[in-house]
Amino acid sequence: MTATHDLGTSSLATSDLFRSVFRRHASGVAVITAQGTRPVGFTATSLASVAAEPPLLSFGVGSGSSSWPVLSEAEHVGVHILGEHQRELAATFARSGADRFGPATGWRSGPEGVPVLDGVLAWLVCRVVARIPAGDHRVVIGEVTTGTVAGAGRPLLYHQGRFNALRD
Repeated sequence: MTATHDLGTSSLATSDLFRSVFRRHASGVAVITAQGTRPVGFTATSLASVAAEPPLLSFGVGSGSSSWPVLSEAEHVGVHILGEHQRELAATFARSGADRFGPATGWRSGPEGVPVLDGVLAWLVCRVVARIPAGDHRVVIGEVTTGTVAGAGRPLLYHQGRFNALRD
């Protein structure tokens, strides 16, 4: 017996196709922070667990982003898991030119001087162990050194170009 699959219309791999496919992939929302001469941060939907021993994670960052010059030299980064109540925070850290650490953002200097955001579901501080070129981005690998499951609630998701709540 032969199985048939409707794969729809196929097309050559392009950045438009790539974006279209990944708009259909729901992902968790994190904010990555680092401290240079000023604090920097950005919203990331590329956060991934890499290994449990030692505890490693990864995320992507655009090499043309305003955060990259600090991240390219930072020894430590903060990784914050956002809750569904933090859509505006996610949008602030995603918006180019936004005052990300302005009065509307609650944060403090945490371990290793890394900016730690208030009200998140969880946060980690990671020692950067690798920065790998990947197209117009860099994949940063971090080894977790400390953190906490700080808050309660449900995670914020990113799907179809919007921040969404998890539904049962």
